[in-house]
Amino acid sequence: MNIKRSIVIRVRVIFILVALAACAIPYKVAVVQLVEGENWKAKAEQVNFQYREVPATRGNIYAADGSLLATSLPFYQVAIDPTVVDDEKFESGIDSLSILLANFYKDKSAIAYKRMIQDARSSQKQYLMVNRRQINYQDMQLLRSWPIFKEGRIEGGVIFEKIERRYQPFSSLASRTLGTLNQDGVGSGIEYSFNNQLKGQNGKALFQRLSGGVWKPLFDVDDVKPLDGYDIQTTLDVTIQDVAETALRRQLTDRQAAFGSVIVMEVATGHVKAISNLQKNAAGTGYVESYNYAVGDMGRVEPGSTFKLVSMLALLEENKISPNDMIETGNGVYRFYGQPMVDAKTGGYGTITIRQAFEKSSNVAISKLVDRHFGSNPSKFLAYMDKVGLAQPFSLQLLGEGKPFFKTPGTKDWYGTSLPWISIGYESKLNPIHTLALYNAVANGGKMMKPLFVKSVSNGAQTIETFEPVVIRDAIASPKTITQLQELLLGVVENGTARNIKNPNYKIAGKTGTAQKVVNGSYQEIYYTSFAGYFPADRPKYSMIVVIDSPKGIAAYGGDVSAPVFKEIADKIFAKDLDLNVVNQTKILPSATPGPKFPYVASGKGEELQGIFEYLKLPLKSPTQEDWVVASSLDGQVQLQQTETENAVVPNVSGMSLRDALYLLENKGLKVNFNGKGRVLTQSISPGSPLTPNATIDLVLG
Repeated sequence: MNIKRSIVIRVRVIFILVALAACAIPYKVAVVQLVEGENWKAKAEQVNFQYREVPATRGNIYAADGSLLATSLPFYQVAIDPTVVDDEKFESGIDSLSILLANFYKDKSAIAYKRMIQDARSSQKQYLMVNRRQINYQDMQLLRSWPIFKEGRIEGGVIFEKIERRYQPFSSLASRTLGTLNQDGVGSGIEYSFNNQLKGQNGKALFQRLSGGVWKPLFDVDDVKPLDGYDIQTTLDVTIQDVAETALRRQLTDRQAAFGSVIVMEVATGHVKAISNLQKNAAGTGYVESYNYAVGDMGRVEPGSTFKLVSMLALLEENKISPNDMIETGNGVYRFYGQPMVDAKTGGYGTITIRQAFEKSSNVAISKLVDRHFGSNPSKFLAYMDKVGLAQPFSLQLLGEGKPFFKTPGTKDWYGTSLPWISIGYESKLNPIHTLALYNAVANGGKMMKPLFVKSVSNGAQTIETFEPVVIRDAIASPKTITQLQELLLGVVENGTARNIKNPNYKIAGKTGTAQKVVNGSYQEIYYTSFAGYFPADRPKYSMIVVIDSPKGIAAYGGDVSAPVFKEIADKIFAKDLDLNVVNQTKILPSATPGPKFPYVASGKGEELQGIFEYLKLPLKSPTQEDWVVASSLDGQVQLQQTETENAVVPNVSGMSLRDALYLLENKGLKVNFNGKGRVLTQSISPGSPLTPNATIDLVLG
């Protein structure tokens, strides 16, 4: 009886629990729906709808003259929400749209495109990537005119997802200086150094999460539009950059060198007009820009004989010597603490003046002089590194600048031989940009300018920030010493190791450099060659350094390898620079009757000649829109008439400045040789002759 009663009680308890559970389930559902519903709805919306960043358009980078060097071009991927299209428009347009897509992308048939879009519509798929290939803006505009797509985003469901790509119109020109930036914000050059100004401010837009993790952009009143980045105007000159890079690449290829750098700087301002860094590609078949050796830490090397300029500066400033004093170099070998210092010339130079020692780049002479006058107090010599501005980095606008290195007297790595070797450019490290700044200071009367790569930051027509020239040192030496150094540098080209780049049209001042490289802990017969200087020597406008590492072949010295590149670049800059050629820009226009005589350019660039006459306030008969013109006198006025420049024939460059003649002839594929200075008197290939690419034309100037 008790057992039966116990069973009955247990059964009743089970029924009660079941009944309670049955009541609890709808209660819980009600709570979830009514009480917690808003919370779960908010969580669902948070998962499926998000405000996500919309990248801003990156600012442009320009050359000094406004030429576009880097910009962001829009590209697009095409997607569609086929569910928003009404039945009539969908049925009437799907066949034509599929055919157009197949013909445009050429990756699948029209039937395949039709089936893909129809299937997405049938399954209520709200986002379908039509094709992952990126198309440009013009193509995007074309697709907008197609059936269904022409209805737009709201009624046609088409989505053009914008993707920006960085583009450099001049291809590899100055590419390392312009630099790069990856998705992690790491990069190089101006793109990296001025990223805060270029990147702009990202916006925000509402996106919906769809199946497969795809985010579809939606319209929302709370969208925040992105703010475009600021534009950067550099100091670079596209023409000079092209000339520098071409000349450097040619010499590197001819000499099969490891790498090379060129920097061209404006003397008065420190504006870098060109900078090129080329090294062998991985396959060893050509040269690419992959590292900025001119500025970066990997470009710090023992500078070699270009450093002798610092040694001469210190000696002259201390009134220890005069350039006309005599120095004994003996047979070209001199020992410091048992270590031989050797001159490049076998047998040595004997007894010569200090001026000749510098011109011939005698290691023995310079090291003997520095050791003699500073050997008892080497710290006094090293103090000149600070005086001339080479002790510390310049804090350049480009990040990643290498830090100059000089040994310190009294430290464990200082030896008795250190001072003599430092005096000729060893046991120290400089970047080419540091060496160039020193030579630029000498050209600039002793005032050292900070090298500048960027002139300004702007937002459209509004200038946000301007970078004025910066003086690092008002005077690196006394006026007397600077004058003596200028004479010594001129003598190197006129009489010394760079005689091969002497020319009759203008004077170059500079110094050759050749440093042996350390391989496996010892110096080998592998050289780092350089030439640093400025031009024209009598009125310096540009300074330049050329370095070429590990050139192959005989005569692998600075004067043989780097100096010719300097001359080639300088010649073309001089020929094309209107300011430098102003003394050659005028002649007296013949006049049959008494009256005013007009200075004019016999022929040349129309826009420039017109500007000259307007500046001189000379009567101009009529303005010209022609590219190339010839000037003549008519009724007491200057008349500009078009000169024949058909593509298929050799143009007439008679009367032109060398600058204009070179531009016109080289752009037609002709190689130009010239003699003399002034204007073109004769040309070896007659005007109007059929044009033969790569033919050589000789010009006589006078």
